[in-house]
Amino acid sequence: MLEACGLVKRFGGTMAVNDVSFSVGPSQVLGYLGPNGSGKTTTVNMLVGLLQPTRGHVRFDGRDIWDDIVAYRRRVGYVPEEPNLYPYLTGREYLELVGRLRSIPERRLDSSIRRLLTLFSLEPDSHSPLSSYSKGMRQKVLISAALLHDPDVLVFDEPMSGLDAASAVMFRHLIKALARAGKTVLYSSHELEAVERVADRVVVLHQGRMAAHDSVERLRELMKLDSLEEIFAELVFSEDPEAVAGRIVDTVVSRD
Repeated sequence: MLEACGLVKRFGGTMAVNDVSFSVGPSQVLGYLGPNGSGKTTTVNMLVGLLQPTRGHVRFDGRDIWDDIVAYRRRVGYVPEEPNLYPYLTGREYLELVGRLRSIPERRLDSSIRRLLTLFSLEPDSHSPLSSYSKGMRQKVLISAALLHDPDVLVFDEPMSGLDAASAVMFRHLIKALARAGKTVLYSSHELEAVERVADRVVVLHQGRMAAHDSVERLRELMKLDSLEEIFAELVFSEDPEAVAGRIVDTVVSRD
C-alpha cells in the first residue's frame, strides 16, 4: 500500500502542494489529475522519493519511505514527465545501464531488454543513438526502463506524451495488465479520457489542494455529469472553458 499522508510542499513562500492524502494498493490504478501548475508533478516527486515533503509523510507498507529511501527506490518504477536520457547512448545501451544500476543479473537483463525492445517495436533502432529517436520512441525507452526490475510500485507522470495512437492504446492495456499482475499503479496525467478508461479511482488536484477523490462512477453520480471531462471542468475551471475559447478566437480573428 502506497500512502500520501497530509503532504505539504513549499518552495520559499509558494505553496505547491497543500494537505494531500490518498492511498493506492496492489492491483489498483489511481488516476491523479489536475491542470498544469496544480502540483501533480511535485506530488509525484515526493511519492518516488525525489523530494522530501515540507510536512506530512509518504508511506509504503506502513513505513515512511525516508526511513530507508534506497530500499524503497528499488521497489519503484518511475516514468517522469520530462525524458532526461543520455543522447549518445543507444536504446539498448541505456537499458543496459539502468539494469546494471539496478543490479539485475546479466542473463536476465539481456533477455528482458531483447523482449522489451521487440514488444515496444524498438528492435530495429536498438543500436541507434537516442538522439535520433522520436519523442514517442524515447518515451517507450523510459517505460521499458521503469519495468526492467519488476517493481512493486509504478508511477507514471504524463506517460503517453509523444506516443502515437496505436502505442497509446497498447499503453492503456499495459496499465490494466500491470494492475492484474498485482502492481500498485499511480497514473498522473491531464489526459482525461485515458485515465477514465484505466483508473479505479481518481484524485483531482486544483491549486495544490484536492478537489475530489473517488471513483469515476461515484463522481458522475454525485455531480450528475456524464464524463470525467465534465467533472474535471466543473471542479477546476472558474469560467466556462468553451466561453473562454470563444473569446480567444474573437481576440485573434480579424473582424475587418
